[in-house]
Amino acid sequence: MAASDTEEQDAVPGDGRDETPNERYDRNWSELLQEFRVLQTGTQILAGFLLTLPFQQRFTELDPFEVGVYLALVVLSVVVTLLALAPLALHRLLFRRRAKRALVDAASRILLVCLGAASLLFAGVAMFVFDFVLGRTAGIVAGVAVFAVIVVIWVIVPAVMRSALRADPDDERDADDERRPDGGQHRAR
Repeated sequence: MAASDTEEQDAVPGDGRDETPNERYDRNWSELLQEFRVLQTGTQILAGFLLTLPFQQRFTELDPFEVGVYLALVVLSVVVTLLALAPLALHRLLFRRRAKRALVDAASRILLVCLGAASLLFAGVAMFVFDFVLGRTAGIVAGVAVFAVIVVIWVIVPAVMRSALRADPDDERDADDERRPDGGQHRAR
């Protein structure tokens, strides 16, 4: 049976999936939401930890530098939380306006910014705790070490993997990162 002119075609023929562009955007949206859920859990735990600190007896022992770092971390944790919620607000405001593609693109960019801010939050919390417990030098070393680990596992390893995948002519990876459903080319983010 031949497909009628009104039926949607496979979004990316040959990618191993049989989905229309709309189905693809729905799947991408679901995957993005799951990534936000994972990220939000960790950042909310850190935000909760930070918000309880002023009510601890030893909080008064913080020096001015530590108070500044603490306040910066509170602001950063709020920013990360708001960024993680932004796609939901966008979805609600754009609901039923046929904007799924724009929503997926925006959420993907927001997630990258959110991951960057979360990396600063994680490194900052490590620095703050080590600074308070062991001293300034230990705090700086801990913060830099955590940030270095994040750069390796969140940036360098994926870049190496992406490079290896591009070099493999037999690669049957998901074409989501290479082509849009409309057949137009774009650079992978």
